[in-house]
Amino acid sequence: MSIIIRSILLYTLICFPFLLSAQSGTGSISGKVTSQDNQPLELVSVSLPALQKGTLTNNTGDYQLNAINPGKYTLRIQMLGATEKDFTIEVTAGQTTVLNYQLPKENIQALQEVRVVGNANKFSKKESIYISRLPLKNLENPQVYNIVSKELIEEQMAVDLGSISRNVPGAGIPMLANQGRVTFRSRGFETEPNARNGVAGAAFAAIDPANLERVEAIKGPSATLFGTNVSSSYGGLYNRVTKKPYNGFGGEVAYYGGSWNFNRLTVDVNTPVNADKTMLFRFNGATTFEKSFQDMGFTRSLSLAPSFSYQITDKLSLLLDVEFGQAKGTSVVRFNPYTGSNKRQSIADMGFPYNRMFLGNDIAYQTQMMNIFAQVNYKISSNWTSQTLISRARSSIDGYITALNGRSDSTLRAQVMVGYTAFIATDIQQNFIGDFKIGSLRNRLVVGLDYYNNSNSFDRVSVNGPTVNFINPGTAYKTSRAAIDALVPTGTPRYENNGDNTYAVYASNVINFSDRLIAMLSLRLDRYENQGVYNISTGVTTGKYGQTALAPKLGLVYQVVKDRVSLFGNYMSGFLNKGGSDANGNPFKPEQGNQLEYGVKADVLDHKLVGTISYYDIRVKDVLRIDPNDVNYSIQDGTQRSKGVEVEVTAAPVAGLNILAGYAYNDSKYTKADKSVEGLRPALSGPDKMLNFWASYRFSQGRIKGLGLGLGGNAGSASYQTNTQTAQVIIPAYTILNAALFYDYSKFRIGFKVDNLTSEKAWSVRLTPQSPARFTGSVSLKF
Repeated sequence: MSIIIRSILLYTLICFPFLLSAQSGTGSISGKVTSQDNQPLELVSVSLPALQKGTLTNNTGDYQLNAINPGKYTLRIQMLGATEKDFTIEVTAGQTTVLNYQLPKENIQALQEVRVVGNANKFSKKESIYISRLPLKNLENPQVYNIVSKELIEEQMAVDLGSISRNVPGAGIPMLANQGRVTFRSRGFETEPNARNGVAGAAFAAIDPANLERVEAIKGPSATLFGTNVSSSYGGLYNRVTKKPYNGFGGEVAYYGGSWNFNRLTVDVNTPVNADKTMLFRFNGATTFEKSFQDMGFTRSLSLAPSFSYQITDKLSLLLDVEFGQAKGTSVVRFNPYTGSNKRQSIADMGFPYNRMFLGNDIAYQTQMMNIFAQVNYKISSNWTSQTLISRARSSIDGYITALNGRSDSTLRAQVMVGYTAFIATDIQQNFIGDFKIGSLRNRLVVGLDYYNNSNSFDRVSVNGPTVNFINPGTAYKTSRAAIDALVPTGTPRYENNGDNTYAVYASNVINFSDRLIAMLSLRLDRYENQGVYNISTGVTTGKYGQTALAPKLGLVYQVVKDRVSLFGNYMSGFLNKGGSDANGNPFKPEQGNQLEYGVKADVLDHKLVGTISYYDIRVKDVLRIDPNDVNYSIQDGTQRSKGVEVEVTAAPVAGLNILAGYAYNDSKYTKADKSVEGLRPALSGPDKMLNFWASYRFSQGRIKGLGLGLGGNAGSASYQTNTQTAQVIIPAYTILNAALFYDYSKFRIGFKVDNLTSEKAWSVRLTPQSPARFTGSVSLKF
């Protein structure tokens, strides 16, 4: 990492004199590109086609073209996906010709990562190129989504995805899987961060946030545009937007230290690669070590994330992005209580020790993940753009993965999976995006082709450790690695390969019937081919099947107050492929989830107050359930309903004060299911009521300019780990408070925060105990 930094600095020092020099007898061109609201636009292409010379605007919207021979030229300004603009300009020797440009309102957001800066409401950066795969503003979009901005991530000193997600209404306490994966709740369904820059980017490992620009929580069934491989939850999906190179040299080095030997170092370095600044490079990296608050447990990780962008011509651009991570650690506690006693019980009353892991640090796993992302944009014409996307994701897990299973009301034993598992996925997309008129009606259209391949391999054995009393564990409660290794020869093996292919075509058109009335019409045709499971021991492949599914999406938006308040409604669809057949040999079809939603969005007082209120109703059908006439088979007539209300508000009422608040209410139940759960709220669906809040104030003048403080928290009602007609395991309600103090200067930043101020005992849906009060300090140096 230090070699990379030194090389970049040396390169910059060598090139710096040449960047400042100008050829004798030449002139230059400079200017600023802004939005309709006079906000500077970054990474806009500015070029002289006759000279094949160009550059990109910086984060203040400024651009500069030097060493130009005197004469008249055509200066072209464009964002990919927006209409280009040509100007005739004259260059004079020894002088700088200035040309400023304000983009038309409809072209504020382009297909490349253009950021609008200068908004005082720093918690409300709502514009996104990924949500609808079109340059569509929040008030034009009939779908609900929440964005956690990099400003909020920095202010809260969030160092993991779970801490970031607490700012999303309804996300709840994150559920950590054994190898560091994290999942959230969304509208009563489990939701994973499977999307990266709008395409598949799943990682069966911990994802370090050092390379995150923001996190987008897209609500509701979203298979139409993202497919079931990315949007595998009817509650929605999480999209991780990575940091992109920018036009200029700069960066930041930060150190974090805190409770339980927490040590973290991050680095962010950005530099232009050539004099015209059409080639840009950025590198983000992080390394972290932390012990668990429990008697045992640790994590140690490394993340490296280089990215490169190249404006090859005024019509063609390339973005390459790599995310590499490896980690070693112990599984978090995941407790599955004994429910054979058929009673209603709370985890708080079971006597399960909050601070014990029951396993040693030698029972650890190692993970490695790498995501490769490439995007090529080509301006076909003033109305059409080609976008080619390639994503390759690889994850591997080696070692010991554990869970604690209850054997009685007072005993448990460890279940341990020992061995190697690998996951590889490839996603290739080709999109054609148009912005054109048919008669007087404006159309914004995306037509896409999507190919997804998934390949998994398993070489592992499951064993059960000795039974221990968790209420009175004594001194020999810890299961040793030697005991586990001795059981491996008699364990249950899983030696197999499996995979699948998905072929899809989709289209989505946004039609402006007027400047206030907008309709979205979308459809996806999806063909899924499961390659079956190949048993390495027997050499036999079983379970091959194929399914075809249609996923429509319809939306309507009416702006009651132009560009300020809009009413919206949508119908969205999702599906999950299901293999097998019923007792009569009839093959199963895809399970379907359909949502009706309506609400209001507002962006008023010069962006100082932004909010969304929505009501949704999700109905799932064709769910598999046990055949009541033959327990060896399933039938496909199950149903589930999930409905509720979500509210999100961000505000900047006075200079320096920023507020984020969210509320989620969810009523979910099985409406037709096995008798053991029919009419009940699904276990693992999370609390039915959740609240999130964060407020901060930063002094903007005087001797303490840059000093700030923040306070917030999360609350959730009681929920269930198990919920059947005969047994319930209740997770208590919780209220967790957090606070931060920081001093932000132009060249450095110092921060201090406390998570869980009151050391509230809280549990995830998989009964993982959450940390008590955790103290973290940080110092960042900017250059």
